[in-house]
Amino acid sequence: MRTYFCTMYYDILIVGQGISGTFLSFYLQQSGLSILVIDDARPNAASRAASGVINPITGRRIVKTWMIEELMVFAKKAYREIGEELSIECFKETKIIDFFSTPQMRHAFLARYEEDQTYIQLPSNENDQRENFNYDFGYGEIYPGYLINLQLLLSSFKAKLLAEGRFREEHFTTDKLRVSDKNIQYNDIFAEKIIFCDGIESFANPFFKTLPFALNKGEALIIETEDFSTDFLYKRGISIVPLQNRLFWVGSSYEWEFSTDQPNIFFRERTELILLDWLKVPFKIIDHVAAVRPATLERRPFVGFHPKYKNVGILNGMGTKGCSLAPYFASQLIQNVLHQTPILREADINRFEKILNRS
Repeated sequence: MRTYFCTMYYDILIVGQGISGTFLSFYLQQSGLSILVIDDARPNAASRAASGVINPITGRRIVKTWMIEELMVFAKKAYREIGEELSIECFKETKIIDFFSTPQMRHAFLARYEEDQTYIQLPSNENDQRENFNYDFGYGEIYPGYLINLQLLLSSFKAKLLAEGRFREEHFTTDKLRVSDKNIQYNDIFAEKIIFCDGIESFANPFFKTLPFALNKGEALIIETEDFSTDFLYKRGISIVPLQNRLFWVGSSYEWEFSTDQPNIFFRERTELILLDWLKVPFKIIDHVAAVRPATLERRPFVGFHPKYKNVGILNGMGTKGCSLAPYFASQLIQNVLHQTPILREADINRFEKILNRS
């Protein structure tokens, strides 16, 4: 980095320090490029309200999630590497106890088990959870799942950036951004490129607002109980995810139509009733959180540089799969920056070249 007359020069300016911005920053610094991160530290940002779970199996049909074999291998290595860099433990392998809510769900799981046992297995004793849970139709197991301590990871990486003078806590305003063929300028900052990792803010970004975002809202409760094992993640429509100090994350909802990004009392009441029916152990609600996810119509991320403004990029649209998708596509984007390596076609924003050129 060079300074001259209080003007600062960087290779890359990154907007947003959620899970995408964190891994992008991490890999860029590993590559020797100078960065500055701008983030307004919104407490209800999607990354900060997420469970941190990577589940290889999705949906009522018990199918493997998109690219999961490659993503799981990459994620395991990525989280261990960034944890070593920060001297923290933010990654844990876990087993997901998937309770069958109906006979049909049990049948679907067993049918899938007969076809393909990758990531799914049957318990040796499906009555062994009855001390803590009410359930009528048994359960299956998903293994391995990964559990990421997002709060620890994001706060630790922010502290690192602050110590290095690489972080500004402020709201980014696109009105102040100037883009030329050679560089970008934002207030006193000059950089060769800018990359937006700012979640739902890109929905209104003049460079990327024509992309087919499909924002949806999620909510979760934070509960306290002393009786659960933290070695497992529990699922029956909603999930119970271990956090720390006897705290568990319980959620989440998927709302496609909403008037506010704030927690909704109806979610809290409905979820509390589900827990009272499902759990045999006492619990206390500690908090209620909500966030809007930057999902997409195609359920595929937005990665790459604008076809018209070549030094304006995006790493966004991870939806509910941010913990698995963000490290992988942050790495792909950096390889594109350094070596012009193509981005996976299903994620490359140039698949929307025509609509982006209307920006």
